[in-house]
Amino acid sequence: MCGRYRVPLTVLIATVIAGCTTDSTTPNSDSAPLETGPASAGRGAVKFWESNATVSWNALATDLAARRVIDAGRLYVYLSLAQFRGVEAAAAAPGPHPPTSSAIGGASAAVLAAFFPLDVAEIEAALDAQHAARPWPGAKHQDGAAGEALGRAAASRVLAYAQTDGVGLTSPGTPPVGPGFWVWNGGPIARGGLGARPIFLASASEFRPGGPPPFGSAAFLTALDEVRTIAATRTPEQIAIANFWNVTQSPRSDAAMMQIARDFIVRHRRSDADAARIMFLASAAAFDAIIGCFDAKYFYWYIRPAQADPSIPTVFATPPHPSYPSAHSCVSGAITSVLAAEFPSEAAALATVAQEASLSRLYAGIHYRCDMDAGLALGGAVAAKALAAELDGVAVR
Repeated sequence: MCGRYRVPLTVLIATVIAGCTTDSTTPNSDSAPLETGPASAGRGAVKFWESNATVSWNALATDLAARRVIDAGRLYVYLSLAQFRGVEAAAAAPGPHPPTSSAIGGASAAVLAAFFPLDVAEIEAALDAQHAARPWPGAKHQDGAAGEALGRAAASRVLAYAQTDGVGLTSPGTPPVGPGFWVWNGGPIARGGLGARPIFLASASEFRPGGPPPFGSAAFLTALDEVRTIAATRTPEQIAIANFWNVTQSPRSDAAMMQIARDFIVRHRRSDADAARIMFLASAAAFDAIIGCFDAKYFYWYIRPAQADPSIPTVFATPPHPSYPSAHSCVSGAITSVLAAEFPSEAAALATVAQEASLSRLYAGIHYRCDMDAGLALGGAVAAKALAAELDGVAVR
């Protein structure tokens, strides 16, 4: 039985971020700070090795996503892929290599302009601010314009690739009717990653979890009773956790995970090139985890707790898709597993974050524990495959 939440979530997130240790004392020599717009609010003056282009552009993307209705997971995967391919192009350029940060800036500005056409002026102003920032002394003779051009070219290829990803195009069909099946109210059914083209997975069903407890079985009744008990005894902290991580109404969950990734990168002083790779691995693993998650959701069509027992009150409206597995847990498991592999000294803290983010759905009354367990396992499996992949052979170059 799930007990009372132990630590306020804001304290937990702050602890994870502040508790980072540094892997290196070497300055990030190819990065220039990007300080513009809401992303820079309250950040204050920073030294060039404490902020980099990958992190700053991801922060701007998070700010923009908070203002617009957008698929944040899809945004992050193509932004990070363009950044990563831009980094590769700059490193492969003949002669004196263009600055990596300029390639990341060009790639980022192009992708964000495509996703946020109403915010192009702000995006281009951010790129201008990056160019105007005082560069690392060793980079002052590098060709920033060439780097930007390489980044924009990489983004063009990535955006063309994104147009054929199939996100949102596959219908789950007519829901089955009967005991134990998710109850359709006749409205739109969320498609999530169903039928989309994955980055790393060989197929959407590659890591499909085994089935949930059969409806009406002893295991099912135990799982349902846990949800019922929590719903009847929710603490203010549990309600706050459920609302904090709620992805139904806002991209706050994605934003929190991206914040953790950004702060780890900065505090561990990873280079722009390394940061681009880490962000791509984390974002792509989450993207694939959602594809695998919705494949399983519409394979099992599992009933939601409040549908099995209408007396269960939920903290917010139940999402319009089946219960098993938890999509939130799939994403949390994927991102935290990648970050734990990249920052092993933070693995325990990241596991705590993943568990609490996953438990938020149980606290809300919209998932069973088996949903979250299966989701975390699926996300972890996708992350392991991503971490083992040869990145030059995936997606588009």
